[in-house]
Amino acid sequence: MAAPSGGVNCEEFAEFQELLKVMRTIDDRIVHELNTTVPTASFAGKIDASQTCKQLYESLMEAHASRDRVIKNCIAQTSSVVKQLREEREKNLDDLTLLKQLRKEQTKLKWMQSELNVEEVVNDRSWKVFNERCRIHFKPPKNE
Repeated sequence: MAAPSGGVNCEEFAEFQELLKVMRTIDDRIVHELNTTVPTASFAGKIDASQTCKQLYESLMEAHASRDRVIKNCIAQTSSVVKQLREEREKNLDDLTLLKQLRKEQTKLKWMQSELNVEEVVNDRSWKVFNERCRIHFKPPKNE
């Protein structure tokens, strides 16, 4: 699933996480998808498994790239906010409200960066399952 066309709200971490959850649906359902679309040896003649695997491969590639863009975009936006708040903080060391806001944004940034690790685990799991079921039906291009 691609990111919504209206853009991503990186200001609220809960909304950011909810978006990623929705975007990870393809990965959450990959085992079911493969079980229902890629035939076992006894049913191999009834379904074009190579085409099914190719379509699933393309869907996974698109979903993973889309999520990667969303996460990195939000990290960049939040990093920019943190940098700006740090600069303001250096000019006004006594402003506790500013300090609190800076800490909040730094925490959000760390959470967003941790989503890159979660993404790596999710992607690895999906590719492992995909390769187990599709390796005999479909060979992905070497350049990716």
